[in-house]
Amino acid sequence: MTDQQLPSAVAWAPEDADRILLAAHEHELATVRLLLATLDAKARGTVFIEVESAADIVEIGAPPRFEVRFLLRDRGQELGRAVDAWCEEWLTYSDCAAVYAWVAGRGPARVLTAD
Repeated sequence: MTDQQLPSAVAWAPEDADRILLAAHEHELATVRLLLATLDAKARGTVFIEVESAADIVEIGAPPRFEVRFLLRDRGQELGRAVDAWCEEWLTYSDCAAVYAWVAGRGPARVLTAD
């Protein structure tokens, strides 16, 4: 757990999730880092960060079982499509009992659960 506190407006409660998704544009990177810092080392999931170009890719600390993917706008990669594909895989075809997603895009973050 991090010593820094999450903003009160951030809904975040993935404790019982088998698989976690964090997805955001680069302007939410600080919040994504804080969310990752709250996770146990055994947490498993994926992080999508949409950035303008490869020059905007930065190091992000994540639990060992997390995959961090940067999506490049200048190459036509979009956060919405990545989230849709991830949700289709994990919410439709997965044997995961509980999936938790925190998605911040063009508006307030949304929490999606498979419960």
